[in-house]
Amino acid sequence: MNFFDTHSHYYDAKFDNDREETIRKIYNSGVTKCVDVGCDVETSKKAISIANNHKFFYSIIGIHPSEISLNKKEIDKDILEIKNLFLTNKKIVAIGEIGLDYHYDDGPSKELQQYAFINQIELANELKLPISIHTRDAIDDTIAILRKYKIENGGILHCCPFNRELVRHGLNAGLYIAFGGTSTFKSSKNAPEIVNMVPKDKMLIETDCPYLAPEPVRGTRNDSSNLKYIVRKIAEFKNIEPEEMAQITYNNACELFKIQ
Repeated sequence: MNFFDTHSHYYDAKFDNDREETIRKIYNSGVTKCVDVGCDVETSKKAISIANNHKFFYSIIGIHPSEISLNKKEIDKDILEIKNLFLTNKKIVAIGEIGLDYHYDDGPSKELQQYAFINQIELANELKLPISIHTRDAIDDTIAILRKYKIENGGILHCCPFNRELVRHGLNAGLYIAFGGTSTFKSSKNAPEIVNMVPKDKMLIETDCPYLAPEPVRGTRNDSSNLKYIVRKIAEFKNIEPEEMAQITYNNACELFKIQ
């Protein structure tokens, strides 16, 4: 089986001691395409560097809602820098991860998060790129933005929250739904229902590594070699063979990111 990890963070400090060794390991495990995803300007640069230095890697660049600046002028400056990174680099396949995160009371204000989210949707439309959406504890406002602002080149609901309305509106907006380690958790009681809501041609897989390692390795540092556990579980929910699910999600990612 070949796997396509649509969301990883190999620039993370947790890989500092064995990054190259881990990257070789994941390729040998069958992960023949992988996307490294930035969370701000600096990590976006690191994601670009990893993509440039490894043939089977690509990058996504953008400003995560928890990492935005605390005034609109600085947000605009950072978004312009993201645009310039795209214009001066190759192997960038989307804008992300962008979205809303209301989990922490001391995080950026809802108003500023929404401002950054909307403006990065508009940047992606301008650059003819898909988007990768992060949403946590912000489902209603995420849905409202998906309904109001046209996403012209598709995108991903990253680390899919198992919420029927969010998934329904995401699909209506033309988004792919990415399933990761949480799909395997025993606590994710409605994961089978949500997986079965999503048509096969809108399914993707991801790790979000080094975070969210799936069962049976939950609690360890995650990496893309663990995609096999995610594929196995969502294939079980769909009542198909893991090999078929791996191929479906691989083809879907290539189509979304326009990768041959």
